[in-house]
This record gives sequence, structure tokens and C-alpha cells, in this order.
Amino acid sequence: MTDETGPWLVVGLGNPGREYAGNRHNVGFMAADLLAGRVGAKFGRHKRAVAEVAEGRLGFGGPRLVLVKPLTYMNLSGGPVASLAQFYKVPPAQVIAVHDELDIAYGQVRVKCGGGEGGHNGLRSMTKSLGTKEYVRVRFGIGRPPGRQDPADFVLSDFGAVERKELDFLVDRAADVVESVIVRGVEPTQNLYHGG
Repeated sequence: MTDETGPWLVVGLGNPGREYAGNRHNVGFMAADLLAGRVGAKFGRHKRAVAEVAEGRLGFGGPRLVLVKPLTYMNLSGGPVASLAQFYKVPPAQVIAVHDELDIAYGQVRVKCGGGEGGHNGLRSMTKSLGTKEYVRVRFGIGRPPGRQDPADFVLSDFGAVERKELDFLVDRAADVVESVIVRGVEPTQNLYHGG
């Protein structure tokens, strides 16, 4: 169930610290930063959770957004998310996680509600802390690592030169998908964005 008047909690998953800023694992932070810019909000440390939060509205008088960047490492992201969901009284159906996805080719952004975590530690932590899988995921495809590279090393490496040419456009698309989920819903967004 969604609450028409309540805010949406949009969680960009990533690792804090400058050394991780350009990692594939940090596309959630990149999308959260872009969304904050779109709504004219600035991130600041929240008093009740180990996270940076930015608040704003989508358009004039539109839905409220609470943008979140957990300041724990990825595998502990769920604690701050659950604390903020409780603080802002946001039901799981209005929690959106933006994250990297190994099982989707680079250049594709997908959305779904619920389902498995696909080995993603940030999602696993969120599911455990929220007590449900029924939250929205905006999945930013990073593809599989080349050759025999360990997936853990791959997600913690920066995007390659060729990928970086498209990165801004794709982060922009991920932010568009988040806005579409809030305004239109998950299924209409899938119909709109899963074509290409």
C-alpha cells in the first residue's frame, strides 16, 4: 500500500568516502546526487540515522522526496534506511533503492518491486532491516566482469573510459526512472523504459 500524502524514501546505495566515489557500486549515490540537484535540495547529516539526507518536492506541490545516502558501508545500509523509514513514516512500497546490477548489461536501467537480492549486499541488508522484500528497486546495469575477474573487485572498480562516455546519460535515465515510479507507478514505468 502507498500513502498518497506521505513522502517517498529514495535510497542511493553506495559506499561513503572519496576513494569509492567513481566505483560501479556507487551509481546509487550518483543518482541520488542528481535527484537532489533536480529538486534543489542539499544533503546534510541526519540526526536520527547514519546517513546523509536531502528533502524536496517533485515539481511545484508534487510528491515529497527524502533522498538518502547511507554513511555505513554497503553491507550495513539497511539500518539507516529502516530508521529513516520509521522516522518519516514511509511504508516499504514507497521505498526506492537505486543500485548497481551485475545481471543487467551496461546501458540498461530496469525497475521492479520485490524479488531476490541477486547477491547484492546493500539489498540484502535493506530486506533484513525493513523485514520485507516488497520495496522498489531501480536497477542500474553494470554487466558482468570481464574474464575471470572477481565480481567483488569489479563492483569496487571505477567505470572504464568507454563506459564513462555514457555514464552521465545513464545516471540521468536512472533519475528519470525514479521520478516515473513516483508519478506513474512501477508497471507504467516498466512499459515506458524497458523497451530499450
